[in-house]
Amino acid sequence: MSSILDLYGKGRPVFSCEIYPPKKEEELLNINEKLDQLGRIAPDFLSVTYGAGGSNAGKSVEIASYAKNSCSLEVLSHITSVGFDRKKLLEGMEEFRKHGIENVLALRGDRPKLMTDEQYASRDFIHASDMALFIREQFPEFTIAGACYPDKHFEAATPEEDADNLKKKVEAGCTVLISQLFLDNSLFYRLLERMKARQIDTPVSAGIMPITSARMLGTTISLSGTSVPKEFSDLAARYADHPEDMKKAGIDYAIRQAEDLLSHGVDGIHLYIMNKPFLAETIFEAIR
Repeated sequence: MSSILDLYGKGRPVFSCEIYPPKKEEELLNINEKLDQLGRIAPDFLSVTYGAGGSNAGKSVEIASYAKNSCSLEVLSHITSVGFDRKKLLEGMEEFRKHGIENVLALRGDRPKLMTDEQYASRDFIHASDMALFIREQFPEFTIAGACYPDKHFEAATPEEDADNLKKKVEAGCTVLISQLFLDNSLFYRLLERMKARQIDTPVSAGIMPITSARMLGTTISLSGTSVPKEFSDLAARYADHPEDMKKAGIDYAIRQAEDLLSHGVDGIHLYIMNKPFLAETIFEAIR
């Protein structure tokens, strides 16, 4: 088995990025070309989501398999407790194994809009930690990654409660952590302090999303719930009517974020590149 856990603790940071199955069919046709580009960029691993909003979720394994077997990229495949019951998860894990995919990111996932409270409460896996424990017991050869939240998970009452839940996730079997995106590095450093206070020594990659348009800022905040520091809100206001300048400023901000994290000894940098390989190439070239 090829575990992404083995990439950490080697005296250098781990560089990774995320790609997702596009919603539009014409974009889906071009996904292999993007994967070929990422193969040339050579991140330490590539995470593949379960599908944007659940769309084209069936393509996730196909995309992950191409990345792994045709592009020689180590792959981390997302699975969601909302999207899988025990039977479907067993089938999905066997499918991963068949394609040589050996690392999974266990997430709860977004609740479908049409799912009732009764349906929600009757799922096999209420939390990502429930699913992680099941995978650890049924497929011990797999490496399980989990998510962590610099701003705290939106359902947690306090950052401390969120950190307690993170410890449960690690105890359930998550041996690598990837953070939700954030724009204020101090939030990430405080997360590391909360982890240290709970003796959580799991390696954690810091999630960075280059915000390259003013519209993207609003979408990102609504989806992630992260806060926006004044430095970035001023930047977005300054370049709101200048798209090319906003793109350059957003990439530069992400690079400066990464450089500061690296100077503080971060375990890894994980880029949310919105299926744009040039973002990974530009930022990795700047910080490697």
